[in-house]
Amino acid sequence: MMLPDRTIQPKVRNVDQLAVQVPLRIVMPNGISLNVLNSGENEVVRIDLLMEGGRWQQSQPLQAFFTNRMLREGTLRFSASEIAERLDYYGAWLELSSASEHAYITLYSLNKYLPQTLDVLETIVKEPVFPEKELDVIVNNNIQQFLVNSSKVDFLAHRALVKAVYGEKHPTGRLVEEVDYHRINSAVLREFYDRHYHSANCSIYLSGKVNDDCIRWVEHFFGSESFGRGGRKPDKKDYMPLSSDEKRIFVERSDAMQSAVRMGMLSMERNHPDYLKARVLVTLFGGYFGSRLMSNIREEKGYTYGISAGIIPYPGKGLLVVNTETTNEFVEPLIGEVYHEIDRLQNELVSNEELTMVKNYMLGDTCRSYESAFSLADSWIFVQVSKLQDTYFTDILDAIREVTPEEIRDLAGKHMCKENLKEVISGKKIS
Repeated sequence: MMLPDRTIQPKVRNVDQLAVQVPLRIVMPNGISLNVLNSGENEVVRIDLLMEGGRWQQSQPLQAFFTNRMLREGTLRFSASEIAERLDYYGAWLELSSASEHAYITLYSLNKYLPQTLDVLETIVKEPVFPEKELDVIVNNNIQQFLVNSSKVDFLAHRALVKAVYGEKHPTGRLVEEVDYHRINSAVLREFYDRHYHSANCSIYLSGKVNDDCIRWVEHFFGSESFGRGGRKPDKKDYMPLSSDEKRIFVERSDAMQSAVRMGMLSMERNHPDYLKARVLVTLFGGYFGSRLMSNIREEKGYTYGISAGIIPYPGKGLLVVNTETTNEFVEPLIGEVYHEIDRLQNELVSNEELTMVKNYMLGDTCRSYESAFSLADSWIFVQVSKLQDTYFTDILDAIREVTPEEIRDLAGKHMCKENLKEVISGKKIS
């Protein structure tokens, strides 16, 4: 085998098009949409069940999280230990997660054991019992983790920021407190489960090396008959953010070695016409290692080991946030340099050389995001839950390639309003 000559630089190629595989969409007999992404050489598949219903639909804090978390803790057919033993025996892996408006149940399975692992998944989805003993243990463990997190300045700063930006009546700004854990019980979880975990509220993604047998088995366990007590999707809930008037918020942590700094403001929705080109702006500002914030505040000034900026895509308006930690003496000059970099973006044209470097980074990162069947599934799930069009991936490519220095400057002036940027500092009080 000939080895590559490491003295010769590889050719730099332009990304002219993004050939993202479109899922095969099948409507199963019970009405569930099955999205199939057949790709890869390994005899492994992933099954993702999406249930509409998350924090935005819950009637009390933590209801959606613990409903999802408890699915694996016992069913009508298997105990929690039996579920774990069976999945482990067949080399399968189960992931459970809950987000703003959806719950996710993900199973990784070897193709040859798919009937056996789907049998376990079926009882997890359709027959959970939410046992009180196991629930008490898990709630207590989560309380301890919450208390540990509450001693960390980055955790406290983020909580204070979302509360200030969205307001306490908004699902994103409504902070979980220890008392909320004590209000969780099996009846609370059963009520949420009955409302949201049913076939009329479900969609499925099947990815990996998918053959006809895989599709038939998924249809057998989840597509042949209706399941669950609910009969319709939850109503869409819209909440209006109500930001506080405070510009500077301080959260004291007297034993902190460093201060966490969070600066943030409301950003645009994911379907906003400026969103995709604004991603280039935010990446240039603080979205990768060579960004303006890193080059100035880390490399030149030495105020921090790392600083980043990004848009967190919450439902409705997202959150533009700057994250970092620093010593107390550098807090004020660091914040000043963040504003300085915003001023530069709003008043100076970025050079073609710098913009080209950012574009190449984003194009390469985009290509890597769609190179495997499972990452493709993640991407299409994002499109679905964000209610975007199938052209989203082509639109990303076009936006990155086409954005100009003039547009970067205009977008900064339009979407980086310094007056709206909240400053949250969590750490030791300076006397």
